[in-house]
Amino acid sequence: MPLPALRALQHRNFRLFLTGQIFALVGYWIQMVAQSWLLYRLTESATLLGVLAFASSLPILLLSPVAGWWADRCNLHRTMFATQVLELLQAATLAGLALAGILAPWHIITLAMLLGILVAIELPIRHAYLLELVEGKEDLPNAIALTSLMANSGRMVGPALAGVLIGVFSEAHCFLINALTYIAVVVSFLMIRVRPQPREPSKQRLLAGLREGFAYSWNLLPIRALLLTLMVVALLATPYVPLMPVMVREVFSGDAEQMGFLMSASGGGAICGTLYLASRRNARGMIRLIIAAVLAAGTALALFANAPSVWLALPLLSVVGFGILVTSVSVNVILQTIVDDDKRGRVMSLYTAAFLGMTPFGALAAGALADVAGPRLTLTLGGLCCVTAALVLARQRHAIRAGVRPIYERLGIARTPG
Repeated sequence: MPLPALRALQHRNFRLFLTGQIFALVGYWIQMVAQSWLLYRLTESATLLGVLAFASSLPILLLSPVAGWWADRCNLHRTMFATQVLELLQAATLAGLALAGILAPWHIITLAMLLGILVAIELPIRHAYLLELVEGKEDLPNAIALTSLMANSGRMVGPALAGVLIGVFSEAHCFLINALTYIAVVVSFLMIRVRPQPREPSKQRLLAGLREGFAYSWNLLPIRALLLTLMVVALLATPYVPLMPVMVREVFSGDAEQMGFLMSASGGGAICGTLYLASRRNARGMIRLIIAAVLAAGTALALFANAPSVWLALPLLSVVGFGILVTSVSVNVILQTIVDDDKRGRVMSLYTAAFLGMTPFGALAAGALADVAGPRLTLTLGGLCCVTAALVLARQRHAIRAGVRPIYERLGIARTPG
C-alpha cells in the first residue's frame, strides 16, 4: 500500500505524467529566471519586466475560458500532448536565437507571449486530465497536491540552477537546457494509456457554454468567494516574482546567483505547503486554511519588502511561497471536489484565469509603480491588500459553509470545509 501522501502514485499513468513534468518544470523555471535576468541586463527597466510578465500571462486570462469550454469536449490526452510538442518548439526557438547571439528584448517578450498562449490552452485541460490519469475522484485531491509538489520542486531547483548556469555559462545555455527537458515529456506522453471519461454529446455553442459556466460559478457563493480571493492574491502578491531582479540589484546589491537562491526559498516554502496538503484526505477544513494562508502571505510579503538584509528576506519569502501555494492549491481542491463534472473544464478555466490570468495586470502595475515609488513600497501595499482580503473571506466563512454543506453531504464527506 502506498503512503497516504503518495497514494495517487499507485496509478501508472499518473506516475508517467509526473515523471515527465518534473523535467519540464525544472527547465521552465530555469528559462523564466534566465529570460527576466537577461531582459533586465539588456534594458535595466523594471517596467519592461512588468511588460514581460504581462505578455506571458495575458493570453491565460483571455483564452482560458475558451480552453475550458473545449476541455469539456475534446480528447484530453491528445490535446495535452499537442501542447507539449508546441512548447518544445517555442523553447527550441528561444534557445536557437540566444545561441546565435541575435536575441533582442522584443524576441524575449514575443516568445513569452507565445508560451502564454500555449499555457492558456494547456492548464484547463490539465486540470480535467488529472481525473483520467487517476481514474476517479477518490485520489484526485492527492493528485492535485502531488502535481503542485512537482511544480514547486521545479520552482525551487530551477532558479538556483539558473543562477549558477548564468554565472558559469550564459542565459543561452539556460534556454537550451529547457528545450532538452521536453524530450522526457514527449517520451512520457507516448507511454501513457488513458481511458477517456464518458462525455454526454453536446451541441451547445461556445458563447452559450461560456455563459453557462460563468453563471454557474457566480451563483454559487463558495466558488465566487474563493475565486475572488484568489484573484486578489494573484493580482497583488505574485508580482514579487517579476520584481525580484529589481529587489536583488537595487535593494540588496546582489547578482543572479543571489536571485536564484531567493526564488528557491520561495519555492521551498511552497514545497512545504504541498507536502502538508498531500497528507490531507479531502477538502474539509480548507476554508480556515485558506484564510490563514492569505493572511500569512500578505504579512510576510510586506515584511520582505522592508527586510534590511537577504538573510531576513530568505525565511520571509519561504512564508510567501507557502501562503500563495496553500491558497491556490486549496482553492483548486475545493473547486474540483464540489463542481459538476460536465462543467469542470469551464470552472477550472476560471480558476486559471483568476490565478494566472490576473498576474499580468499585477506585474504590469507593479513594474510601473516600482519605477516611480520603488519596489519596497509596491510590495508593501500588495501585502497589506492581501491581509485585507483574508479578513473579508473570514467574514464570509459561515455563509460559505452553508453553501457547500449539501454538496459535501451528497459526496459523503462528514464535515464541511471551514
